[in-house]
Amino acid sequence: MQGPDFSHRALPVDELSLLNESEQGAAKRAALPDRPQYTGRYFAVLRQKPSAGSLNRLFEHQAGLRLASTSDFPGSVTEVERADIDALYYERLGVVLLAGQAGQARLLAEATNQVILQPERIFYVPGAAGEPLPEPLVIPATWGLTATGAAASALTGKGVRVAVLDTGFDAGHADFAGRHLVSKSFVPGEPTTQDYHGHGTHCIGTACGRHHGPRTRYGVAGESEIYVGKIFGRGGASAGGWLLDAIDWAVANQCRVISLSLGAPVLPHQGIDRYYELAGQDALAHNCIIVAAAGNDSSRRDDVIAPVSSPANCASILAVAAVDAQYGVADFSGAAINPHQLIDIAAPGVGVYSSWVSAPDQPAYRTISGTSMATPHVAGVLALLWEKFPNFTAAEIVAELRRLARPLPHLLTSDVGAGLVQAP
Repeated sequence: MQGPDFSHRALPVDELSLLNESEQGAAKRAALPDRPQYTGRYFAVLRQKPSAGSLNRLFEHQAGLRLASTSDFPGSVTEVERADIDALYYERLGVVLLAGQAGQARLLAEATNQVILQPERIFYVPGAAGEPLPEPLVIPATWGLTATGAAASALTGKGVRVAVLDTGFDAGHADFAGRHLVSKSFVPGEPTTQDYHGHGTHCIGTACGRHHGPRTRYGVAGESEIYVGKIFGRGGASAGGWLLDAIDWAVANQCRVISLSLGAPVLPHQGIDRYYELAGQDALAHNCIIVAAAGNDSSRRDDVIAPVSSPANCASILAVAAVDAQYGVADFSGAAINPHQLIDIAAPGVGVYSSWVSAPDQPAYRTISGTSMATPHVAGVLALLWEKFPNFTAAEIVAELRRLARPLPHLLTSDVGAGLVQAP
């Protein structure tokens, strides 16, 4: 399978006709001058899950595509492992990723009306303003842990598997010595999950960082089991298929929470990426809850409020907004602008202190801001809920999360959803 092309600035013009009218408009508007938005590959969302025979007839006999299924690969599949195929069928989802050769999507569209074609997005490591902070701080826990009640909770997330799909992790960080870690890289050419950015290490610290020690506590679920899925490499970009592969891996490993501190910008009136909604539904069916950042594309001081980003805008994925220490919505935080693309809950996302990539010339901690920082607070609280209610379904855990949320009546539900996340 041809790998993603990160040089595309939008969809190929000759293939825009494959999309419906609203998607065409959104795709054209998404041709942003600063960086590419699409890889050139497509997902084919099947209108109905077919039998193996009908699937082969459609893709191999009618469209001439070499098709493989995720069930053909033990454990999970990566970009490298699907190099020799034209299309990969995500069996549980009813979704096919097309390789991206010129005209392939058009060939499939001409062969059948049983698929919905959607372009594969490019994700980027979220930018986050912040500076290294010297240790120690003079407080026992970060403001986020205090505001959410996590600092006062007796729960630790013990035994709960939490997957953070991001830039990897600094496994040599002193605060995580002896922790249960499972890791896998989905980035071609980068077989290890070493974090070259710091973003993933920061998010893992907030969700799963230690409880005790001489320094400030910054982690919610300090005895959870950490699953590190690396989807961003040194270059800072990721393909939508890598994310789908990592979600599939986390669900297969019985993770109860998947934390996505990432997102691609969504424009007004633009629809969801159906393949991520199907991934969210599949996760819930396996008692796994996906939480994702609502996006940092707003500039509220300039009266610019952006819609919830993808994949957080999917109904089966919890969208997390950011608030500051005064419980005001963060200037950058996305909102429920598009119909049925809602904010579910809010969490601390401004001035968040957590672990960072350790190096001789810089402290192993940093304070940064973003909905990326809010999301792992919610992931950690979900781990506490799973510990407290191990026999609940995912739907029951989500209902309890909403019930416990602290209302923020001075803010709009379109900005903060149920309110500020609270630990049990």
